[in-house]
Amino acid sequence: MGIDQTWKVGALAEASGLTVRTLHHWDRIGLLSPSRRTAAGHREYTEEDAIRLYQVLALRRLGLGLETIGTCLDVGVDPVRLVGEHLAAVEAALAFLTALRQQLTGIQAELAASRTPEISTLIGALGAMGGADPERAQALRHHLDADRLRTLHDRTAALGPAAHYLLEVEWPELYRRAEALRTAGVEPADPRVRRLAARMDELSSLFNGGDGEISAGVRAAWRDEPAAMSGDPTAAPDAWHDLTDYLDRARARTEA
Repeated sequence: MGIDQTWKVGALAEASGLTVRTLHHWDRIGLLSPSRRTAAGHREYTEEDAIRLYQVLALRRLGLGLETIGTCLDVGVDPVRLVGEHLAAVEAALAFLTALRQQLTGIQAELAASRTPEISTLIGALGAMGGADPERAQALRHHLDADRLRTLHDRTAALGPAAHYLLEVEWPELYRRAEALRTAGVEPADPRVRRLAARMDELSSLFNGGDGEISAGVRAAWRDEPAAMSGDPTAAPDAWHDLTDYLDRARARTEA
């Protein structure tokens, strides 16, 4: 059996196009720590470490922050599926923008010719510019007043392209991982469950700005209308209640 290849920090930095300082920083924050140390205490990176480095760099090129990347890898997000979902979202966005461009081009031509555009075209363009999933928006309106809906919309818009990734990729993946642990009989006090719940709370704060009433309203919408909020027509309230109770118990153990 051959000896596993390892890299010193300088060699890995050169091969990856990074600086030694960057790799040292990533080690300090726990994003990429070497699996081995020499007798003198020098870092040695293994093949598994190199694979994780590749995943970090691939996700970084998608525009994700280091904290989000670390969470994705630590909770077991499959980078291949994640990139596939991100690509599908980009393609859907391109199709949406192409259709919107055609609508706006038609409206512009009508107005330039001093003609009134068809009302159906105007309504379609207005609906497209709203940007929110209509079923999710309706579910939120059942639980939030106009001012808090506006605050939620403004904070989501301020996140820019990251909002789509957080809402459509990372958040659902966190819930899938939590449900898999729950159905496998893992106790809520398990660090894996508590870590997932903590990351969900971090994401929630990004969108609600720490407003407790917005947070409560969004949670109520998920509790009462999980199919509309998740976009999954098979999402059942009873199963959702079991999962939210499981996560709440994990949070309680963390606070204790």
